Amino acid sequence: MLRPASRRASQQNPSPPEPHSSPYGSDPGPYGSDPGPYPPDPRPYGPDPAAYDYPPGPAPYGPPGPPNGRPNGPPSDPDTQVFPRIPRGPAAQGPHQPGPYEQGPYEQGPYEQGPYEPGQYEGPYEPDHADGGPGRRRRGRRGRGDRRAEADGHTKGRRRGRIRRLLRRPTVRVILALVAVFCCWLAFSVGQALAAPNGGSLSSKLAEWARDHYLGPVVTFGEWVSYQPPKVGGKPGFSLAVPKAAPTRYKHVKGFQPIIPQRLTSPAGTPLAGEGQWRVLETVKGQPAMFGTFLRPSSVYTSYVAGIVSMDQRLVSFQLRPGAEDPGPGNWKAQPWIPPGTRTGLIGTFNGGFKINTSGGGFYLNGDTSGTLTKGAASVVYYRNGTIKIGVWGRDVKMTSNVVGVRQNLKLIVDHGQVPASVNQDVEANWGATLGGGYYVWRSGLGITKDGRIIFVYGPALNVSELADLLHQAGAVEALQLDINPEWTSFEYYKTDGHRSDPRPVDVLPTQQAPASRYYSVFSRDFTAVYAR
Repeated sequence: MLRPASRRASQQNPSPPEPHSSPYGSDPGPYGSDPGPYPPDPRPYGPDPAAYDYPPGPAPYGPPGPPNGRPNGPPSDPDTQVFPRIPRGPAAQGPHQPGPYEQGPYEQGPYEQGPYEPGQYEGPYEPDHADGGPGRRRRGRRGRGDRRAEADGHTKGRRRGRIRRLLRRPTVRVILALVAVFCCWLAFSVGQALAAPNGGSLSSKLAEWARDHYLGPVVTFGEWVSYQPPKVGGKPGFSLAVPKAAPTRYKHVKGFQPIIPQRLTSPAGTPLAGEGQWRVLETVKGQPAMFGTFLRPSSVYTSYVAGIVSMDQRLVSFQLRPGAEDPGPGNWKAQPWIPPGTRTGLIGTFNGGFKINTSGGGFYLNGDTSGTLTKGAASVVYYRNGTIKIGVWGRDVKMTSNVVGVRQNLKLIVDHGQVPASVNQDVEANWGATLGGGYYVWRSGLGITKDGRIIFVYGPALNVSELADLLHQAGAVEALQLDINPEWTSFEYYKTDGHRSDPRPVDVLPTQQAPASRYYSVFSRDFTAVYAR
């Protein structure tokens, strides 16, 4: 490519056309004529003048042109006007000399460096390949990713600056300190609740902690989300038949007539093998003291089974035990579990009622009270001779010198041999908030028959009406609901297996979720222990 200086020189000193002479003389100029790399135009009159026709007007350089509008040319006829050819290439005469504004052969300037050599420049734009092939970046240019990274860096820097300025404010520091103290207290409180030896699972401990700290609605919502309604139809997952080893004959004792409960009719329709048939769970002095049976309480949810236990108060005695957390510490003169050394003669245990503050009544044991014994509340009263009665406080039962314990819970669900209509009214408000707000959940209840036997009923997928019907069918004339939901409902009977001082606990219902040994360690809720007389 011609440099500007050489182009200017060639324009000022063009070679004369042949055979005509230049109108400006024949002086070749200081650089001589330059034929250029292309051969001369063979046309005698040069290139077509129309190609160089310019619009009328003054020439950009020098005096105004002729009337025909062609700058810097003599006045002539357009048909005979000869335009000089602009020479190209080196001069024809002698070697080319650089002009006053032109350099000679390439010389490296003060701000320019020679060809790039691999490895010469180390930095973010080093070529990807040693030969400088594909992947090589031009030096001095940044890619889109680099600009984006730089912008992100500036954004993060501004954000960190704002955070630092915010943290310097006294109000923010006080708020952060309070949040830190709250988090420490929360971690300590929850950890203490989870580590407490109260016999419950982690989920039940966490739920109890939440309810004790005004988070009951949160727990209720979680239970509502996780609630699974009972399935319709199906068969039980275990056999209801009476074991072949169960005794059918009992020792006759003069003056003592054992009470053998009559077989119960299944509410589900056609009974399964063994359904409703009583079996002996425990004997005392050779006499049947505790019976058990199974019933399906619904003709719709036929795969669910309830456990029913009948206890003869002439052969067994009952003891009320406090819970480590509910009612909690107090001068109860009783322990919240059944420690070794106190297990001889133990034949049964079952759960108590709601937490005291939600039971609608109070708890009394050996002269100490938690809550308030409320008139009209359904009550289980424990007497010094080991017997119990069930009724309405202030109407059927009251405080006397023979009373050693009282456990109140809600209202009666069987009263004077009848199931009141209230069992189907405002179920959650009157009979407890259930898992997911469903009516069909684990429930337990306790009743007393006309002949003085104590009936315990519990099982899954029970509503209050079905629980009351099972208690009534088993012979209860007065009955109340105890606790609900699977974590808190249980009944265990104990087999000595040759170890009278440390009997082995067994669940009445195989589907019971609570472990059979739950009362062999400190437990959070109150319960009842059943001993042989």
